Amino acid sequence: MARPLELLAAFQAYLRSLDDATVKDFLSWIEWDMRERALAPSMLSCLGSLDRAVEIAPAAEQPLARLLARSRHVLHWGQTYTAADLGPRFIDGYGWMELFGSRGHFANQRVAAGFLILGPDIVYPDHRHVAEELYVPLTAGTAWRKDGGVFAPRGAGEIIHHSSNVDHAMRTGSEPLLALYLWRGGPLAQKSTIIGSG
Repeated sequence: MARPLELLAAFQAYLRSLDDATVKDFLSWIEWDMRERALAPSMLSCLGSLDRAVEIAPAAEQPLARLLARSRHVLHWGQTYTAADLGPRFIDGYGWMELFGSRGHFANQRVAAGFLILGPDIVYPDHRHVAEELYVPLTAGTAWRKDGGVFAPRGAGEIIHHSSNVDHAMRTGSEPLLALYLWRGGPLAQKSTIIGSG
């Protein structure tokens, strides 16, 4: 079973492998010598989708997905919303793990980063937040939209950038979504404002 420090190293290595100016700009904000916090492990229903995410992740993304799946039992998983916000079906298929940030396994007050899981056939409705956000899906098959546009499929390894307070949404199909994320330039633990029902 991998430790958070091993996962942090793999997370950094994967990001550095991406030849993208926005990713490089986010990386310039991160000091990787971070203090590790002792967080209690926690589990969520959505972790049942991790094994399938590993199976469908392309070759470049599979090592990071596999390491996360191996580490799931020692990590602290969370949810921003409740069933009262978005319903029990969404909550059963949704969760995140903050690897570093204001509440993550490693302390960082400038950037928050980690992993998002959405199970199959889940709509994460239009929402917004102050922080600028970067997503990199580790699995394909999810449709994304922003600024009220149409849903469009995005592949694994694509860079999905949301500026501050930009409306955006995601919709999975028959396969789950596993994505890494980074936040900066806003409250790192802010609860997003939901502005749509999907």
